[in-house]
Amino acid sequence: MRTFTIIWFGQLVSTIGSYMTVFALTIWIWQITGSATALTLVGFFVQLPRVLITPFSGIIVDRFNRKQLMLLGDIVAFLCTLTIGLLYFTNSLAVWHLYLVVVIYGGFGQLQQLAYSASIALIVPKEQYTRAGSMSSAVNYISAILSPALAGGLYPIIGLVGIIIIDIITFAAGLITLLISHIPQPKPEINDKSNPDNNDPKSENIWENLTFGFRYIYSKPALMAMVVAFTFFALPNDIGKALYNPLILARTGGDSQILGNVTTAAGLGGVIGALLLSAWGGFRRKVDGMLVGFIGAGFFRFVVAFTQIPQVWMFSMFISTMNTPLFYSSSNAIWYSKVPPIHQGKVLAADQSIGVVISLIAPLMAGPLADKIFEPAMQPQGVLAPILGSIFGTSTGSGIAVIYAIASISMLLVGICGYFFPTLRNVEKLLPDCDQVEEKIEI
Repeated sequence: MRTFTIIWFGQLVSTIGSYMTVFALTIWIWQITGSATALTLVGFFVQLPRVLITPFSGIIVDRFNRKQLMLLGDIVAFLCTLTIGLLYFTNSLAVWHLYLVVVIYGGFGQLQQLAYSASIALIVPKEQYTRAGSMSSAVNYISAILSPALAGGLYPIIGLVGIIIIDIITFAAGLITLLISHIPQPKPEINDKSNPDNNDPKSENIWENLTFGFRYIYSKPALMAMVVAFTFFALPNDIGKALYNPLILARTGGDSQILGNVTTAAGLGGVIGALLLSAWGGFRRKVDGMLVGFIGAGFFRFVVAFTQIPQVWMFSMFISTMNTPLFYSSSNAIWYSKVPPIHQGKVLAADQSIGVVISLIAPLMAGPLADKIFEPAMQPQGVLAPILGSIFGTSTGSGIAVIYAIASISMLLVGICGYFFPTLRNVEKLLPDCDQVEEKIEI
């Protein structure tokens, strides 16, 4: 775990700086546009290049040095942040500039993330997979705690340029820890029995490489069940994530302090959840961790939609995000233990490709649903106001709250329904660990 912990610490410091910039820019976009669509489009343009690059990224990660790919991702992120800072400093920054920059950042970020994910199985013992996953989740949530407080306190003093300078400095921590760490490459397995094509991965053509991960998953119904379950969970989850900032800002008249408080509470929940999971180790059956996490996350997000009390938002988001490390780490532990390291780049890329498409579709759905349909429908004279107005209100943000409630219920139902499908419920029994596979899979 030593190598993993060193890299983890560097990514933590770097991510805190990045989240400070993201928080400041979120407020800036809302102040100049007041549009949920404008905010959700940032998420859309982050995901857009990932749709194109993810299938190829699996081939790249399995063929090239993973450490160098991670370093490349950090360098590109540094250059993107520097560009935003220079545009703002010269009074030239526009919203469309952010869309363009995040397209570049999203593509290289996906490559970096996949290289990092595929390296975990090589630098962490199998019994520590869930713990490593919980620590990885903690990076985002620790950043969510510290970044709003730091950015909110420093922004009036040093402005957006000062926040961006701090972000640039923190990139050094990520680069240095990567440079001093040894990340092994997977060894080719000449007699690999899990290869669905043949025993020599190098003999595959480009099409076989691109489709390998999808065919590998399709050849194993239990993995297919995992993908289907996460897909049905991810769509409402990502719609809710896209509308989270607009919901809080709309309900509070653009109060950045309340948004920061709720975001910090959510981050604290994620950190506590990750720490508890790291100490506990998770459910013996990892699929239980995934499904219970779905249920917990959906239920407590559901509470957020029904109130306009910031303290209730903070409590509900705290409990909801405690479940996020549980379902992500439990799911990842299954993939790491069931897929051979030599194929994890392509297989994880195939799985992530589906998630990337969902992440691309969700903001496109969320923004227009909020601005064009549900918000007008929940105004005092709107068509839904007589039906749902007594529950969600008829003020600004009520339509977003309705969408958020529907998304939360959907997340909850996916977790409950998962227990009624034996192929998903018994995934760990149906799939042997990758080092126990004895017969070749033909498709």
